[in-house]
Amino acid sequence: MKNTVSTFRQAKGQRKLSMLTAYDYTTARIMDGCGVDALLVGDSLGMVMLGHSDTLSVTVDDMVRHCAAVARAADHALVVGDMPYLSYQVSVAETVRNAGRLVTEGRVQAVKLEGGADFVPEVRALVRASIPVMGHLGLTPQSVNALGGYKVQGKSPAAAQKLLDDARALQDAGIFALVLECVPAGLAARVTAELSIPVIGIGAGSGCDGQVLVWQDMLGLGERPAPRFVRQFGALGTAMRESVTAYVAAVQCGEFPSAAQCYAVEDEAGLLERLY
Repeated sequence: MKNTVSTFRQAKGQRKLSMLTAYDYTTARIMDGCGVDALLVGDSLGMVMLGHSDTLSVTVDDMVRHCAAVARAADHALVVGDMPYLSYQVSVAETVRNAGRLVTEGRVQAVKLEGGADFVPEVRALVRASIPVMGHLGLTPQSVNALGGYKVQGKSPAAAQKLLDDARALQDAGIFALVLECVPAGLAARVTAELSIPVIGIGAGSGCDGQVLVWQDMLGLGERPAPRFVRQFGALGTAMRESVTAYVAAVQCGEFPSAAQCYAVEDEAGLLERLY
């Protein structure tokens, strides 16, 4: 059965939700077949797929292209697309127009945007346009310059209260789910208990309704040291390096391709003799 915004919301209090990032058809197809509840086409693709140092250079065109690839692979998972930097901060009209592209061209079922109560008008406008919205609070990577780096959020009483207030405001505006990133576990559990919508954690403890990870981190493909909240469930990077090294060696020594990987005709000698 295809996961939808409705089934995602209904899971609250019933079972834990799993979400992973995905950026291409092949990877998304594997994840979808493994029973992942949701695939997030994150603007993290700027870093893990395009080689940027942050997410700020990602464009709406980038997101549309990658969203469409993932959506074509997802028979079961809910597909959510990130709204990239400056695609929703300029005006409400621009927000709806850009989100509409992710839906109509990227074929996502929902969009995700970062920020709290300041973006309630944008959330309300998207909901009015029948575009489901997932919120994102805590460490919001698009605000890395304003935050002074990638740091745990909500550590002071004032910051914790603001995060809770923002979560309430976003829920009232109509979001169907919320991502909490790099938030103390106790605070994340409080927000999760307070809200009637699913809360998905990343570096926010086990008290959330579900979890999300960047798949390259989860499978040991990241070039940078993984954040503390990452658990590696595989060593794909090691396996790939070993495989590529073996391929290079086989080519260099002439062992690949062998006869098993070659094509031939019955009278090859005769065929070659007739060439001029």
